Amino acid sequence: MISRKSLDNIREIYPITVSVLCDEALGRIASDIKDEKPGDMHAYLKKNPKDDIPPFIPDLALLEWKKYNVSRQNAAGDRVPGKYDLNPSLEVVKVGWKLVPFFYDKAGRGSAGVEMSGDLVLMWKDRSTGEVIVKSATDKEILAIKFIVDELDFEDIAAGWITRMRFRKILSEMTRKGILLTGGSSLRRSGSAFAMEDIPEERMAADTFTLQWHITNACDLKCRHCYDRSKRSPLTLKDGMKILGDMERFCFERNTRGHICFTGGNPFMSPVFFELYRSAAQRGFSTSILGNPVKRPLLEKMIEIQKPGYFQVSLEGLWRHNDFIRGEGHYSRVMGFLDILKELHIKATVMLTLTKDNMDQVIPLSRELKGKADYFTFNRLSQVGEGADLALPSRSEYAVFLDKYVEASRDNPIIGFKDNLLNIILDKRGEKAFSGCTGYGCGAAFNFITVLPDGEAHACRKFPSLIGNALNQTIQDIYDSDIAQKYREGCRRCDGCRLRPVCGGCLAVANGQGLDVFNDVDPFCFIDDDTSPGRR
Repeated sequence: MISRKSLDNIREIYPITVSVLCDEALGRIASDIKDEKPGDMHAYLKKNPKDDIPPFIPDLALLEWKKYNVSRQNAAGDRVPGKYDLNPSLEVVKVGWKLVPFFYDKAGRGSAGVEMSGDLVLMWKDRSTGEVIVKSATDKEILAIKFIVDELDFEDIAAGWITRMRFRKILSEMTRKGILLTGGSSLRRSGSAFAMEDIPEERMAADTFTLQWHITNACDLKCRHCYDRSKRSPLTLKDGMKILGDMERFCFERNTRGHICFTGGNPFMSPVFFELYRSAAQRGFSTSILGNPVKRPLLEKMIEIQKPGYFQVSLEGLWRHNDFIRGEGHYSRVMGFLDILKELHIKATVMLTLTKDNMDQVIPLSRELKGKADYFTFNRLSQVGEGADLALPSRSEYAVFLDKYVEASRDNPIIGFKDNLLNIILDKRGEKAFSGCTGYGCGAAFNFITVLPDGEAHACRKFPSLIGNALNQTIQDIYDSDIAQKYREGCRRCDGCRLRPVCGGCLAVANGQGLDVFNDVDPFCFIDDDTSPGRR
């Protein structure tokens, strides 16, 4: 006599297996294991093969039994920044048949087309939906699981076939799927400046770390506001590869994506640019260029290696003022270069350095660039180097300009926000703040550092902010230094300000006006000015 309870249990646990079995075979199985646990069905099938039971059925039953158990487990687990852990519900099951399609074929399948081939199957419970996911494991997924379970060092598995950044992408993809759990990047804000309550998590941890890499000081321009014309030892290929290796290790260990922004001078004037660019791409870094217009063949050669996320060039106003600052004919060369970037489908960014003399040209220039560039924004002048001879507007003049700039952005999609003080205008308008200069307000020594051709590392390139040297230190040692932490905390007078997570002012501007960047607030900050523009 077949137990109704036994049959119902079998149908609950093994619905796919039941759909494949004939009624006679199902009745016999239910009768034979009526006094056994339903979980023994796959073992029973393996010990008792019958002609009317397809040979893959024991493995299919095993997978269903594992799936049933996974469905009853808790997928929650601790999330530690910088560390990966397995989803606690994860099961890795070895079977002799390719059976995963059964779990996604609602109508069920016969034995036709079932492949007899060993398979490792992953099962886990999705943390958000509670659904059990079943898939065949890839070699890379098995490697990643082994890496975590055996607590291996990257060098234990590399064997020259994969870079840290590409392996991290595998880990990130497995995290997205829910196979792995992680608390994300370990690049996290700390210190009294960020001890406020209710700071959104996305403001506290950086998921991308950028190396703004000045690989040469050689330049084909002589701009009147250049902040560094110093002669520095040229970067060698050997030293460049050392820095790339350090960057790769740092990003892997901090569980963050890596981005290399190649600049100079003009990076294309470095004899080792293409070798370094190729190595950066091979290591899995995203890339971008801050430079001057170059000839199309050089762009095409770069694209063959990897298309950059964007190519940034500079204009300092309309043609007459721009050519006064950057040299005769520069304006027309940039305009023609933007057309080439568009033809090659490279995102074109234009940056302006704002001074008292060109502030009234910013919005008119944005109109000239509409349809030619993908993005346009500005930085305030850093009054160092050649820029010490130029002037900035007054604080009140600048506040009025920012209000007009925000208004102009409503009708011009290429206008971008970069200066942190724009958040004062948005706040006074009752609008949502943008993410600030680097996505985290002032990101100096937080989600980026600058490295010069001779290895000098700075918290921000716009002013002298030495934090180490990448030729005789690792990037990790530089990042963890006390001086880097001091720059990350920024101006202490900004502590407690409600806009601090997306602001912090501009340390470079404060430095250029002779102030103590760690104790003196950005001299252009107008957050406490009751009569400042932006109020509605």
